[in-house]
Amino acid sequence: MEQQSKIKFDLHLPLILIHTPYGLKFFDRVSKTRAARFYAKFNTYLMPLITLMALFLIIGSVAALFSSESIREGARGVGPQANLLIPGLNPYLPIWEGWIALVVTIIVHEAGHGIIARVYGVKVESTGLVLFLGIPIGAFVNIERDELNRISTKQKSSILTAGPMTNIVLAAISLLAILLITSTLIITKPMDQNLYGVVITNVNPDSLAASIGLSKGDTIQGIQGAEIRDPVQLNENLNINLGKPVTIEIISNKGDTIVKETTLPEQREPGKGILGVSITPVTDPKEVLDRYNTMIFSSPLALLAPPTFVQGMVPYSDFMADKYSSPIFGSYYTIPANLFFWLWFINFNVAIFNALPIGPLDGGQLYNSLIDKKTQNKKGLIRHSSKILTYAMVIVVVLSIALPYLLK
Repeated sequence: MEQQSKIKFDLHLPLILIHTPYGLKFFDRVSKTRAARFYAKFNTYLMPLITLMALFLIIGSVAALFSSESIREGARGVGPQANLLIPGLNPYLPIWEGWIALVVTIIVHEAGHGIIARVYGVKVESTGLVLFLGIPIGAFVNIERDELNRISTKQKSSILTAGPMTNIVLAAISLLAILLITSTLIITKPMDQNLYGVVITNVNPDSLAASIGLSKGDTIQGIQGAEIRDPVQLNENLNINLGKPVTIEIISNKGDTIVKETTLPEQREPGKGILGVSITPVTDPKEVLDRYNTMIFSSPLALLAPPTFVQGMVPYSDFMADKYSSPIFGSYYTIPANLFFWLWFINFNVAIFNALPIGPLDGGQLYNSLIDKKTQNKKGLIRHSSKILTYAMVIVVVLSIALPYLLK
């Protein structure tokens, strides 16, 4: 089916693939630049490095899920949809920043493939968009397999690596932009040195907390007269009082001291907290800001934790936002900061996922072509090494999602 002899639609319900000529001239122009030729050579051997990073993170998450019940419980609490980079389904991905970042990420990824393909004279048939039930979920550049098979392994590696590597570059630029914003922030609300406890950042509907009137912004300071100064103390005190009537001392979000009375459930429901709230410790805005700016250099991967999840640790989260101001953006600094965060987050995750040795992915295509070339005259299982590698990697990915529900 064609529209104006330029746009083609392939229906593979529920998927719709739209093939277009848009971007092809851009690929040709950019591919002729010295920067594009340098980039093509630069990323030729970088796919294994991205793959190692991906394996380190995924295997590390599987090991953590095996060893820690609290981590499994947390994963069950947010649900398997938290593994999807789809705003609206993932509970931590905001709608508008999430969609902007996702669309930019996909375009940049595919442009990387298209430009480097043209550097080596490989024909790009079309660019395109993938729709799932009418919702855009991906993009592509259509390079014929025969075109890839006629070039050298180094050139193929450069083309396939260009997508993930371009995402890594954009992720690094976004992280730098976050630093430029947060390094200029001015504290507008210093910490009250007399305030302690844990602050409620979200109350789940139909939870015990909701039934007794706890609200976002309330600070829990005591359970049955025992002081609460961090989430561990709260969890311990709730556990020892299961099935008992308790008093909960709080400072409301309006500053009033209130005591709530309730009876705790007999046991903790798997995958859910006792109160049904998200919490963060009372934190000093200066410490949060200093620690965050330091982590950008010392442990940037720790900054993959979404601001919607660790609100008390991120200066531009909803919880911390009113404690700072920017000399450039004023109180609206959270808009560019959050947008750059999701560009960093989504680009990084798309890059490392595509570098995995799974058949259709960029990494899978590269490793499978190398393995198939080495094993094409072999017999037995060795001949199917590329498929075995794909299946093994799929099992690891599935385990990283399913373990919280398999081990209870």
